[in-house]
Amino acid sequence: MAEISEAPSTLDPDFDQENMRKSKPGLKRLTLSLAVLFSFLLGLPFLLKSIEIYRSSPPPFREIDDLSTAIESSPILFPCHFRAVFVNFDPNSYTADQLSISVQAHMAKFAAKNSPACGTCASNVTVSVTLDSNSNCISNGNNVDWKCGALNEFKFAEKHEDGLLDEDFASLLDNNSGAKVYTVVAVKTEQEEVRAVVGKYRHAWIMGRIFEEEAIEKIAEIFVNVFMNGGKEEGLIHGEFMPLGADGRIVLSFNLLNADPHNWIYDWDFQEIDENLLSPVIDALKPLADVSVESQVLYHTPKSSFSFWDDRLDSYIFSTKDLPFFVNSNEWHLDTSVAAGGLSKILQFVVYVPSAKECPLQLQLPNGEISTTNGFISPMWGGIVVWNPSACLTDSKIKHPLRYKISSEDSRKLFEVFMGQLRQLFGLKSDGLFVGASGTSILLASERGFSEWELDVLSRQHSCFNLLQCGTTLGSLSRLVQSLPRMIIMDDIGKQVKYSLEAARLTLSNALLGIYDASAESSRQARLLAEDAFYHPSMMSVSYYSFEHCFAVYSPFFLPVSLHVLLAVLREWKRYKQESKKYYAWKAK
Repeated sequence: MAEISEAPSTLDPDFDQENMRKSKPGLKRLTLSLAVLFSFLLGLPFLLKSIEIYRSSPPPFREIDDLSTAIESSPILFPCHFRAVFVNFDPNSYTADQLSISVQAHMAKFAAKNSPACGTCASNVTVSVTLDSNSNCISNGNNVDWKCGALNEFKFAEKHEDGLLDEDFASLLDNNSGAKVYTVVAVKTEQEEVRAVVGKYRHAWIMGRIFEEEAIEKIAEIFVNVFMNGGKEEGLIHGEFMPLGADGRIVLSFNLLNADPHNWIYDWDFQEIDENLLSPVIDALKPLADVSVESQVLYHTPKSSFSFWDDRLDSYIFSTKDLPFFVNSNEWHLDTSVAAGGLSKILQFVVYVPSAKECPLQLQLPNGEISTTNGFISPMWGGIVVWNPSACLTDSKIKHPLRYKISSEDSRKLFEVFMGQLRQLFGLKSDGLFVGASGTSILLASERGFSEWELDVLSRQHSCFNLLQCGTTLGSLSRLVQSLPRMIIMDDIGKQVKYSLEAARLTLSNALLGIYDASAESSRQARLLAEDAFYHPSMMSVSYYSFEHCFAVYSPFFLPVSLHVLLAVLREWKRYKQESKKYYAWKAK
């Protein structure tokens, strides 16, 4: 049989199969791996685009910081122009310039006693003085026109009504230029009693046997403590000086509460009250707030506090200690307004008609006297008046309750009390008197509820307060946006911030020019826009998140596959390098 022989080996005996190879390694596997990797890398921008957080043009952080710093470092100082007129004084005792310097010195003393308040005039004041003696007038250079000898025909010996005299001075001091000038006319007469009256416009007068030094001090006090500060004293309401919402809107809710309709039922003609009494007040407050009015009549509304019978006063008594428990929040369903939603503020004014079991019901003051208004206020909430009907004097055991309507006269009296409470809520005096270091001054009431000089005070303070709130809100928004880079910022937010800054600048411009009404309106707009931007719905969403959160959400979907692709590329690259070394080793041999 033939033997099977092995074929001779064709390999080089010096060839190492483990460390050499005769052919160059191919790039197909590496190319495929890199193609898969590059496809993932090319899809990465589309992934980032799909999870991108929309942000409008960045808010002007620097302008916001500059505004906040400027407002906090230096409060707004409104310019105030004052005029003092001395009638029948000796022109040889003082010159007009000397009187002006003396009045300003006393004003500085009165201003130094009070801590600097937001929205006052402080040092940004001008004082002009006129000496009207017989037929000639002496004035300093800054004086606003005064009709010389206008009071020569005035009969000072006769007693004049303050209301008529106020109108006479208003026509006499009429300033056609439109500038707001606060005037005090000091008239030296033979009357022993010195009488000081502050009118409902922008002037006051002092009459009586008064000397120059006394007149200077009294004029300076009226300028500072009345015309500049609104006659505010310690003990009045503190905190936010006006009960207005952040949007500058306020709802006045008037409520007539019948404690027990089984005794009697009272109603009122609120439409007449609104048209005749409330309309002038709403018009007066237009520069400060957007005021709306509503009313309702409720039944079965007993109070929460207790009262006791007093034989000496022949009435039921509740004291000031009971006031925190007077409002029955469980039975008084007052918060029914749909107009006071959002940032608006609602003030409740309540007429409480007691039941026959505790009628008449009187409020006893801490000094033991009975309150003349029989009402009280709750700061930032509203006011309450207890109204005792005439049916209290009759037999209260009525089988069938009768329906009554509050008369127009009683409605007017109740509204006067509410008007005083509203003034107190705004931080103004309601008793019509200002007691100062130089004596007592009478404050005339206006049919609009607020005098012109009081509205000026509120406008200045309202402008400054709103501007502070605007700066604080925009500053908080700026810090929040910068701390969260992935926060959603819609175009509306950027526009609101921009318009808020413009309104704030307009407020500062109007303040420097002394345009109080326009300054109050623009400051209200600036604050409203800042609040709307800060509380925008998109700012409150949970759609903004950090990069770590984004990585944690999407990594379970893409990281495992991406990691395998990356490892495959590295493995193929490593294999290609090893095979290339084998080829070059064989080639080198």
